[in-house]
Amino acid sequence: MGDPKKAKKKYSTPSHPWRRNEIEENKTLKQEYGLKNRKEILIAISFLKKYKDIAKTLIADKTAQGEKEKLQMMEKLQRYGLLPSGAGLDDVLSIQLKDILARRIQSVAVRKGLARTMNQARQFIVHRHLVIGQKEITSPSYLLTTAEEALLGFKTKSTLSKEDHPERMSQAQIVQKEKDDVAGKKIADEKREKKKKENKFRGQGQKRKTNNNQRTFKKKEVKKGNKP
Repeated sequence: MGDPKKAKKKYSTPSHPWRRNEIEENKTLKQEYGLKNRKEILIAISFLKKYKDIAKTLIADKTAQGEKEKLQMMEKLQRYGLLPSGAGLDDVLSIQLKDILARRIQSVAVRKGLARTMNQARQFIVHRHLVIGQKEITSPSYLLTTAEEALLGFKTKSTLSKEDHPERMSQAQIVQKEKDDVAGKKIADEKREKKKKENKFRGQGQKRKTNNNQRTFKKKEVKKGNKP
């Protein structure tokens, strides 16, 4: 049964760990998909190898049990979006490593526009900002089904749920927002200056009217004083 405290290893290591070409390819994959370490690549490779090995076995298996297992495997890979409907066993052998990495929640979050970069998507996932329906996912390597992809979004209590949050906006959107803010400020300043001038003119008119009233009053007083 194994030790219940120790999780089963989910990947197998290559026979030779220091192949130059493999190291260069892994480095490129890490940068492209925002992977943390080599272990995440090995997990994806093992996942792919597992189903390719099963497909190779089932190609030669013509029994009823083989057909049942084939159907179950094809349905599962179709749920993950790795195969189209109506695909055959030969299509399983054509699945590439990048197809697996593209189904990670980290990759899907960037593709859906929930994050600007892979590293940012990883941060959102680890910090519990993203949910699938009501389920929190904190593992960037979680593989999404097509049904789960439609439910992927931000937690309602998260500040990142607002589309105008600075961390969700692209560089072009940030520049455009700054331009709009400057334009809005300019319009507000113009309105303020216009209102200030109107108040100034209104005040001058009121002052002129008051002076005229005072002159008229003084003239009346002088006329009254000149009467015998």
